[in-house]
Amino acid sequence: MSEEHSPPERNAGPRSRDAQARAALRRERFYDLVMKAIHELPPEFHDKLENLDVVVADWPTPSQLASSGIRSRFGLLGLYEGVPHTKRDRGYGMVLPDKITIFRKPIEARCHSWGEIEEEIKRVVWHEIAHHFGTNERKLRTIENNRQRKKYPR
Repeated sequence: MSEEHSPPERNAGPRSRDAQARAALRRERFYDLVMKAIHELPPEFHDKLENLDVVVADWPTPSQLASSGIRSRFGLLGLYEGVPHTKRDRGYGMVLPDKITIFRKPIEARCHSWGEIEEEIKRVVWHEIAHHFGTNERKLRTIENNRQRKKYPR
């Protein structure tokens, strides 16, 4: 798994360095929560997570937004790019890894605490892993809506 972010400013004053240090700690904590969500996947999924790279990025790129059909950069929390297990055949091999990108800033913007961030990361990671295994968006939305109804019955 990797993390994508901007390098620190070189000629920054003490306040700026403190802010950069706090931002670096936030990025590290977020990254750790993504790793935790992956490690909490059931063993039967872990055994099949091959040829997959999970990346943390601050924001989606314009091409990632375009490929997902989402206009606002706040609207895309995670993205799976690759060939789902259900589409692989005997000829699948010698290919670049599939990629799951978890977008830090949109998730942080939706949440009000680290507890909420952790829950949202877990939901997004599991959502993108489901795409990796071939579950389409419509089916995932149905599953997630049912889970929400059970969690918060009317």
